[in-house]
Amino acid sequence: MFDLKGYEVSLLEGAWVTLQVSLLSVVLAMILGMIGALAKLSRYRTARRLATLYTTVIRGIPDLVLMMLLFFGGQVFVNFLCTFINERLNEWLAQGNANHEWTAYVPEYIDISPFIAGVLTIGFIFGAYMAETFRGAILAVDRGQLEAAAAYGMTPAQVFRRVLFPQMVRHALPGFGNNWLVLLKTTALVSVIGLDDMVRKAGLAAGTTQLPFTFYMAVALIFLVFTAFSTTLLKWAERHYAIQTR
Repeated sequence: MFDLKGYEVSLLEGAWVTLQVSLLSVVLAMILGMIGALAKLSRYRTARRLATLYTTVIRGIPDLVLMMLLFFGGQVFVNFLCTFINERLNEWLAQGNANHEWTAYVPEYIDISPFIAGVLTIGFIFGAYMAETFRGAILAVDRGQLEAAAAYGMTPAQVFRRVLFPQMVRHALPGFGNNWLVLLKTTALVSVIGLDDMVRKAGLAAGTTQLPFTFYMAVALIFLVFTAFSTTLLKWAERHYAIQTR
């Protein structure tokens, strides 16, 4: 077995961070994906165009480049917004009070943590892929059933909850499973923005011990464990939502 030179706990801590980022990111991606899918199928042209722009731009730029752009660009935007709010509030208050002293009503500088940045960027990126998966699943549901539910008197929310969603899940699961496995591997990229995930901890350990193969092989095996468990769970879900025939 691999001799990890006492870094076993460190790698497990990194694996836990990786798993947290993956789970939170996929939740955000599902929310954005559902919104994007419904927008692309909307009867409103503006909603369709915005959703199409979102999915086209995200799928056309490499994930690593997008992650760097969103991380550094988001940091700049947040702090610009804080400065703008402080300046406008102080200008407005100074108009009614000549003795008003400049005060920071919101923090002058916000340092976004790599964990939050990783979750937001990965969720935002994979929301575009989920949108296409969910759109295809929605289109696979028989329109006649939706029309019948509406004719029965159901509200749009009831139609979605009782008719559309349970059936689209069946069609979305294969694509969702593929997106989840790719997302899981993409979390390895968050180490470039400073998050102490499994890959970063392996890199630090490898640099200290001069055993890169050992530590990166350990990371690969942990990812394979995550993948095997995910595949088993996805197969169970596909059987659970499959149409039962006799």
